[in-house]
Amino acid sequence: MASEDKEAFLSRWSRLKQEQAGESPARAAPTPEAAKETQSPALPPVDELTPESDFAPFMRPKVGEAVRRVALKKLFSDPHFNVPDLFEPYSGDWTGGDPISEELLKTLNQARTVLFREEEAAKEKEAAAGESAQKNEAGAQAGDSHKPKEEDGTGRQDT
Repeated sequence: MASEDKEAFLSRWSRLKQEQAGESPARAAPTPEAAKETQSPALPPVDELTPESDFAPFMRPKVGEAVRRVALKKLFSDPHFNVPDLFEPYSGDWTGGDPISEELLKTLNQARTVLFREEEAAKEKEAAAGESAQKNEAGAQAGDSHKPKEEDGTGRQDT
């Protein structure tokens, strides 16, 4: 009921804007001060800029993006700004340096379990095969005697 009587938001907004535009007086001619503000400011030539120059005029909103970029390139080409700070965490080139040696890499637990899994498995198989071959040789040399192996005294014997 009340919502039916209400005017749609956008149509009401449009109507009010048109009414305000009709009521506002015609714009007066711009003053010389306002004309200066609308024109792009007078800028020094970019070729003559030095690090001691004032770069503030190049940062004004009326200055074109291309001119601003050229001025900033001129400013940041100075070695004062061009040399990275060594104390800045990400300023160094950490890609260089000596790689980890193969021996050290094999000692790392993570590398051993992830990178060298196949090599260790092959070594374990070789070791197991070597032990079984030694047991077979020892059994063949001992003959058919099934004597219990004598204890070497290192283990505890409960009597």
